[in-house]
Amino acid sequence: VTTDETLAKSVCEIVTTELANLPRKEIITAALERHSAVIVAADLQEAIDFTNEYASEHLQIVTKEPFSILPRIKHAGSIFLGQYAPVPVGDYASGTNHVLPTGQCARMFSGLSVDDFIQKPTFQYLTKDGLRRLKDVVTTLAEAEGLYMHAKAVRERFEEN
Repeated sequence: VTTDETLAKSVCEIVTTELANLPRKEIITAALERHSAVIVAADLQEAIDFTNEYASEHLQIVTKEPFSILPRIKHAGSIFLGQYAPVPVGDYASGTNHVLPTGQCARMFSGLSVDDFIQKPTFQYLTKDGLRRLKDVVTTLAEAEGLYMHAKAVRERFEEN
């Protein structure tokens, strides 16, 4: 995705030229035809919007100020910033994980990390006063969802026996 039509055309020409000399060119050609496009966006915001919607596995940001774009990227598996951070560096040497979400799953998941192998249970503790303050919220929401026993589980803690 670029805002520069001349760059887009140049990329297409380079890919076509390079492809003629590559091993496995049939496989690469099929992948390019089915899963690739060069897109010219009207402006940088449109490019960013598309990028976030597409949620690519690998995203390389090559602009004068790539760190100014980074906070606006919400969905990408692994992000490569600047002209000296090509994707193969992440695949083989820079230490980021290469197990990345594909098929636009970067909208929901990150790359595999040690956090995926650690249990992180949550816990709650409330005093009676704390529960009293949340009672109306919980019972209202539970009843709105049709979960009347959830509401009852809260109310019963305040019933006098």
